[in-house]
Amino acid sequence: MTPKHILVVEDDANILELIRYNLIQKGYKVTSVSTGEKALLTIGAGKPDLLLLDLMLPGIDGLKICELIKKDENTREIPVIMVTAKGEEEDIVRGLELGADDYVTKPFRIDVLLARITAVLRRSKGTGSGKASLTTSLVVHDLSIDPVRHKVSIKNKPIELTLTEYKILFFLAQHPGWVFTRYQIVEASRGEGYIVTERSVDVLIFGLRKKLGEYEDYIETVRGIGYRFRE
Repeated sequence: MTPKHILVVEDDANILELIRYNLIQKGYKVTSVSTGEKALLTIGAGKPDLLLLDLMLPGIDGLKICELIKKDENTREIPVIMVTAKGEEEDIVRGLELGADDYVTKPFRIDVLLARITAVLRRSKGTGSGKASLTTSLVVHDLSIDPVRHKVSIKNKPIELTLTEYKILFFLAQHPGWVFTRYQIVEASRGEGYIVTERSVDVLIFGLRKKLGEYEDYIETVRGIGYRFRE
């Protein structure tokens, strides 16, 4: 089987070599660059299977790189994991809004980083988006979501949700483990008859959790960022 190709963009030589060494040990093909300009040239020459992207880079920074590749039809499906300094919550939010798939903060444990890479590659396998089929029921333990009938049940007992609550739950459940900002949740759930705002997302999540009862912890709060469906 052809090894997955990971492009690592990091300007700290020590961190770059640490990541590169461990990825090679795990059987990945690795290309490493230290600037945003080199990253864009490398992507243009051949799409990697995943981009591990430091946000603090000389020249073109990581957020701009993420924005550029997510706007391009030829590269938008490349999964992106951001590497950020601790406390850069605004950058994390911005990166997720631009289309990044996950993030890790420095300092990080290398086993945690490797696990994140494995998870993102697994989610993107085959579909490019990680989304479940819109005609196939989504089942997570005792929770079942029927996208055709817009019905949700727990242990075969129907749960009455509003259309907006359903949209939020289905959106999050399609991407277990992925962190979404309130803005992303707004974009995924907006529809006719109900105007969803970032401020109202917290209220909707509260109501949704209440209806899920003992399974409310399926929806996790990621402090300073937004929400995710438990992996």
